[in-house]
Amino acid sequence: MARGWESKDVESQQDERAERNTPQAVKTDLEQQLEDLNLQRTRVLHDLQAACNPRYRAMLEESLRFLENRIIALEGSAGSPPTKSTPE
Repeated sequence: MARGWESKDVESQQDERAERNTPQAVKTDLEQQLEDLNLQRTRVLHDLQAACNPRYRAMLEESLRFLENRIIALEGSAGSPPTKSTPE
């Protein structure tokens, strides 16, 4: 009986792995990098809104410029038009 449960478990693990490896579920390296950069940009914008120290604000603004330039460069290499949202 234990052998039957074990094979069912292996079968379900294989099914889950196959679902994860479908073309829709697999992100390309470029898509992952863009997602990471956009998340970092969101964090920097949030920190910038709360920052009071002028030196810290300057550092965050420089970080924001770097991230936006990197995002534009990656989107350009992907062949898609850049989507840049403006800070509120």
